Amino acid sequence: MPHASHKLSAFLRSGARVVSLLAHPLLVPTYGLLLLLGTNPYLFGVHSVAGEVRLLILVFFSTFLIPAFAVFMMRMLGLVGSIELRDRHDRIGPYILTGMFYLWLVINFLNNTDIPRIYAAFMLGASISLFVTFFLNAFTKVSAHAVGMGGLLALMLLAMATFDLDYFTLQINGFEPLYLHVNVLLMGLILLAGLVGTARLYLDAHTPGELWPGYLIGLFGQLVAYNIVM
Repeated sequence: MPHASHKLSAFLRSGARVVSLLAHPLLVPTYGLLLLLGTNPYLFGVHSVAGEVRLLILVFFSTFLIPAFAVFMMRMLGLVGSIELRDRHDRIGPYILTGMFYLWLVINFLNNTDIPRIYAAFMLGASISLFVTFFLNAFTKVSAHAVGMGGLLALMLLAMATFDLDYFTLQINGFEPLYLHVNVLLMGLILLAGLVGTARLYLDAHTPGELWPGYLIGLFGQLVAYNIVM
């Protein structure tokens, strides 16, 4: 029995790591773009997710790949203790660097009429949430994963309040399109936010007191940005 319990624990920890990786806060801007493309692609003047590959690549490189590579280099140079940035002091440099890329995108998106205002607002909200988290990082280690999930959930709610949405549609060449009602998608995002929080708790990466402020910061940042931009 102890051996079986150990295997179960190892399996759960592996699952929690996978959830944490897939829900990495640096991926949230890309997920937000996919969310809008799937629910209302005509916002972008296209008919499918594939129609905005260039924008997806730009967002992915600017908000995930480059900041992630920078953190990797910081780890190689000994500037941070771990890739996971478990120590809140390790997060200072990565937060500043990521914030610069976020603000660069916000400025460009606000001046680009091809980018829907709601997505520009989403990126501004992500920037606001990031800098609030950066400020609070001097006192406590707020969960960046929770901030990201709170922001993504807020985007879904704001999109539903702004547009007449029915279904999330995923069209991949060679496959039948996948249709998902937006209410089901919303419930899925709520469950995902809870799953991500549970994973962070299971890995002892955060305490409940570090998760709940993260969710609220993510929601608050999006509401503020929405009222500024929209």
